[in-house]
Amino acid sequence: MQRPIMPSVAQVKALPLLLKKVIPASYEDMNGHMNIQHYLGLYDEAGLPFFESFGITADYFAVERQGIFDLEHHLRYLAEVHVGDYVAIHSRLLARTPKRLHGMWFIVNETRQELSNTFEFISSHADLKARRTSPFSDDLAQKFDVQIANYTNLEWEAPICGVMHA
Repeated sequence: MQRPIMPSVAQVKALPLLLKKVIPASYEDMNGHMNIQHYLGLYDEAGLPFFESFGITADYFAVERQGIFDLEHHLRYLAEVHVGDYVAIHSRLLARTPKRLHGMWFIVNETRQELSNTFEFISSHADLKARRTSPFSDDLAQKFDVQIANYTNLEWEAPICGVMHA
């Protein structure tokens, strides 16, 4: 399989911003860069503002008893991140089905002005009472569709891994 072409830093920065953070010393591993576990941790932190932007808030989980289950992830490491680097996470929603979302998030190392990592994911809407996947409400589906449409005609293809589909 041919490696996908990565977007430029400028192209990624045009996407919605989810999180900015300076990498603390506690994230460093024995190789002198950010440990693998913290990439997923940063993406987990970015999940809250991402889902909140669509109305999936703490109340949605607690009151509505609806939520989101992660089903699959693909992380691609492109450039090292070091302690003290300032990073930003940007998002691009790619597709959806009645129950699932397919998207990508990107870590831009603002200190070094390079794309450091990509995170492709499949997540599913869930009925938290039944503990089963369930369809998105019409309101949520419409919000997702608007964002998908906004980024469908970009001048660059999302660098997907090729094995994940919503």
